[in-house]
Amino acid sequence: MTKRKVDINEEDNNSKKQSIDFTKDDIYSFFGSKIWDNSFQDDLKQSIETSEPYRWGTVTELFDDTLLRQVRKEVLSEIAFTQKETDIYKVFQSGDLANLSGLDWNDLSRLPSLFKLRAGIYSQEFRDVISKVTGCGKLSGVKTDISINTYTKGCHLLTHDDVIGSRRVSFILYLPDPDRTWKESYGGGLRLYPAVIPNVPQTDFSQKLIPQFNQIAFFTVQPGLSFHDVEEVREDKQRLSIQGWFHIPQEGEDGFIPGEQEETEARSTLQQLQSKELQEYDFPKSERNNFAPSELNIYQQSFTSLTEAELTYLGHYINPIYLSSGNITKLNTSFFKDSIIEIQNVLVDDYAKGLRDQIRNLELNSVTPQKSTEVTFPWKCAVPPHKQRFMYIDGKSPIGNMNESNINYVTKIGPQELPNFSLVETKHEVDTKLVELAKLFKSVAFKKWLKLLTSLILTGDQVLIRRFRPGHDFILATTIDKSEGVLLEATLNLTPSAVNPKNWESGEFGGYELCMLHGDESDAEESDEQDDDPAVYKANDPNDDSILFTSQCKWNTLTLYIRDPSVLKFIKYVSINAKGSRWDISSQWNVQPEEEDNDNEEENN
Repeated sequence: MTKRKVDINEEDNNSKKQSIDFTKDDIYSFFGSKIWDNSFQDDLKQSIETSEPYRWGTVTELFDDTLLRQVRKEVLSEIAFTQKETDIYKVFQSGDLANLSGLDWNDLSRLPSLFKLRAGIYSQEFRDVISKVTGCGKLSGVKTDISINTYTKGCHLLTHDDVIGSRRVSFILYLPDPDRTWKESYGGGLRLYPAVIPNVPQTDFSQKLIPQFNQIAFFTVQPGLSFHDVEEVREDKQRLSIQGWFHIPQEGEDGFIPGEQEETEARSTLQQLQSKELQEYDFPKSERNNFAPSELNIYQQSFTSLTEAELTYLGHYINPIYLSSGNITKLNTSFFKDSIIEIQNVLVDDYAKGLRDQIRNLELNSVTPQKSTEVTFPWKCAVPPHKQRFMYIDGKSPIGNMNESNINYVTKIGPQELPNFSLVETKHEVDTKLVELAKLFKSVAFKKWLKLLTSLILTGDQVLIRRFRPGHDFILATTIDKSEGVLLEATLNLTPSAVNPKNWESGEFGGYELCMLHGDESDAEESDEQDDDPAVYKANDPNDDSILFTSQCKWNTLTLYIRDPSVLKFIKYVSINAKGSRWDISSQWNVQPEEEDNDNEEENN
């Protein structure tokens, strides 16, 4: 009887199960009819062939409307989303269903429509259409790669090119509210970037797609060319999407070419090997100019205090409490213990108040540059945008056009100038004050003060005035080259809106500086593909002990810290909803190795 009962239950369960095999007619029914029309396909192919900035396409009303509405309902009711954030993105992604390919598709009771959608996307029929209109060649039906993401207010994905392993075509199927038009003012657009040269995107996007329900965007993954981002969602709206890739055919599939995947991966490796050459297109470059021997000799001398003249000069800018010998000793002790110190209210009150008022007046009464072409000298725009974007003053001449011939002239042919903030012509009071502070950082007196604070002998420097605009600017995580050894770094944070801590302290609006330990080589190899892929989202780990420090936007605060090649650092993208720009002066100094310090002390004695 027991066995009989089990059999009945099994039959009952099986009768409720949806078939996991679909006929050709089933697949056709999942889609809108136009995608199967040869004339429509030919027109779409022609449109893709002439598209800019690279080959891409979009189709509206792709799927059966009823089916896709059901998919949306299933996703919102059955799938939990978790916020995931790194230097390059902020997004909510499905937790237990982060990768649909990993689902147990024998249990379809909760997600029958989603299963139909997945089957349709990776069906032979639809893959043939994508192959035809893109001209990309055969696509795998075995290797599926698909996930569900939702972008809400503040979510974004910065510039990247999707080139990972065997990917051949990238696609995004949009599922915002089907009964409301998604407006451009909501943000969340898919933006495409042209390339200066392969692997170097231009600073400004040239195409933007405003996503609508039942619309797909897709493009062949083109190494070094297919750069794109997801614009920040600005309002309390939900931009739901299904993101995925078609891969090259796997062994045993039609179109499989032995060695093709290895060749594709080798090209990606070659790009990494060429990265030094591509760094010629990085501005500002991370490079410090060595001090002249006569200046270096000053810092190599043994001294325990500053002269009256030096104190007088510094006293125009530095809060006098930090110039007293007692406080200098306390700061030195703290730095020796922790390798980092934070000095609040570092500028004298009158100077700081005047600067704060001027910056706020500028932010409130002038138009913030939106494109790189709107940034006027002495300000420049940091490039390329798959690494960084911010406004800066570096004390050098304008770069000119970001094209191959001009960059070649600037880096290899033309005069190689050293920064000189004394020659910078300013147009606004804010610029004048900031340049004055940059000159303070370059002064002998300031560097002698730093030696008293840190006991380090500085041998070369780079000073940058920076502005990170809401809705635009960031620096992705970088390390310093192993050959550079140890650096002393400083950030003088001058963000006026941070006078009210509530504007920034939560981290919700980005703009914070974060330093963390780089994983060891074994860890890096183990997760190499995921770490290289900004579209593989990772959850925040509250137990992550690799984070060394996080510094939110502040006002009138100087942070000094030691940095070596094991430390990654980034400035988080500043949200469009931030109360103002992040302003700072950033500096790096080369540091004389300890053994040389001892040798010099013996010589001086």
